[in-house]
Amino acid sequence: MIKPITWIVVGIFWVQARCILAETAPPGEIAPEPGTGNTEQELVKASSYMIAAANPYAVSAGYDILKKGGSAIDAVITTQLVLNLVEPQSSGIGGLGLVVYFDNNSRQLSTWEGRETAPELAKADHFLDKKGEPLAFYDAVVGGHSVATPGLLKLMYEVHQKHGKLDWKTLFEPTIKLAQEGFIVSPRLARLVAMDQTRLSRYETTRNYFYPEGRPVQEGELLKNLPFASTLSLIAGSGIDPFYRGEIGRDIVTTVNSVTDNPGLLSMSDLSGYEVKERDPVCMDYRGDLICGMGPPSSGGLTVGQILGMLDHYELPELGKDNPDSWQLIGDATRLAFADRGLYIADPDFVNVPEGLLDKSYLLERSQQLYTGRPLKEVAPGLPPGVDDISQAPGEALELPATTHISIVDSDGNAVAMTSSVENAFGSRLMVRGFLLNNSMTDFSLSPSVDGKLVANRIEPGKRPMSSMSPTIVLRDGQPLSSPM
Repeated sequence: MIKPITWIVVGIFWVQARCILAETAPPGEIAPEPGTGNTEQELVKASSYMIAAANPYAVSAGYDILKKGGSAIDAVITTQLVLNLVEPQSSGIGGLGLVVYFDNNSRQLSTWEGRETAPELAKADHFLDKKGEPLAFYDAVVGGHSVATPGLLKLMYEVHQKHGKLDWKTLFEPTIKLAQEGFIVSPRLARLVAMDQTRLSRYETTRNYFYPEGRPVQEGELLKNLPFASTLSLIAGSGIDPFYRGEIGRDIVTTVNSVTDNPGLLSMSDLSGYEVKERDPVCMDYRGDLICGMGPPSSGGLTVGQILGMLDHYELPELGKDNPDSWQLIGDATRLAFADRGLYIADPDFVNVPEGLLDKSYLLERSQQLYTGRPLKEVAPGLPPGVDDISQAPGEALELPATTHISIVDSDGNAVAMTSSVENAFGSRLMVRGFLLNNSMTDFSLSPSVDGKLVANRIEPGKRPMSSMSPTIVLRDGQPLSSPM
């Protein structure tokens, strides 16, 4: 039997994805990372350690790290590196990652943010055409113009420095071997490559990898990535300096800025100055459980918390997961939360995000707009405590669901939830040294202002775009729910 807290939280994540599309996708023009079919999985239980990820190669590699006595952080790094290789459309060292981590020894929760940053040379009109209108989605995405400073690799390095047990080099060995010897192309990767041929073929390096001999890689074929193996070998032996200060970084900058049809603005100073942020977790009490996630610039913790805060006034466990009223309530609460999200949430180093978004009295007031059997026709942002008037405009960022997620508990009871991405499927479509670069600049609002009002999530040099990613750990009695300890 599925626990109420499980289906409610999972349902919220599913509805959030739909809300992002409703907010940002012009009808018929663009779609999220396409579905390629459903796969049934058996329920698995463990008493010591466990890992869940999106690909069997990655799960196997991460499991072996746990079996060797590695920590949850050790395992999440190895798992992520393998995912970079076998499902490059979803994540990689050319993109971002967000980590929620529970340390069982200290009973403390921490969050680590490796969101990309806008280049120093970026301007507010970055995605406006000559007429001052926002670019069409793929005109903005494909090429160097959409590439922000990658943060995932430095994130993994810094969390390993604090919570790793095995040697850094050891964590790279499974991916290096797999990249050299080759992996079997999954049905999903083969179909996505075939569906995106026009954009993936635009640049020679990317085209040569995904379309050897002029045709898409095929399901069941053996695919090697020797440039990626060399890249990881260098990082494994020399640390992250080659990426952020050395030869890998120089190749990234050259690739981004030398694109003739859509060049970018990235510089070596953007890479060398990049910082990972350890931020305070955002937690919401929902019927005795603490639902904890990322704070801004991720909208995950606040938006999930707002949705739960509104739903707490309705008996969803009694209605049940098969009741249409449950989904209508979740959907309308999500729409109300997204109205606040689009207006208020952005990089907290640049924008004052209202502290009252999770205020219980405010969420009670918002929840009173919800009625079973009567879907909301219109939604609008509210005025949380501390906000007297709406002096800014909601943004128009073209966010689409295209991420991967890893959940791990190790034998010491430590737990990690990490979500990572290159933004749109296959990111900017630019490939360098065997990995794809992100298009996360399009997670900013394409227009810096609307009707004379500034947008909180507008582009500014060094700023981090708002993210919809929501890595989450549920705590019950101070322990991760379903923890083996």
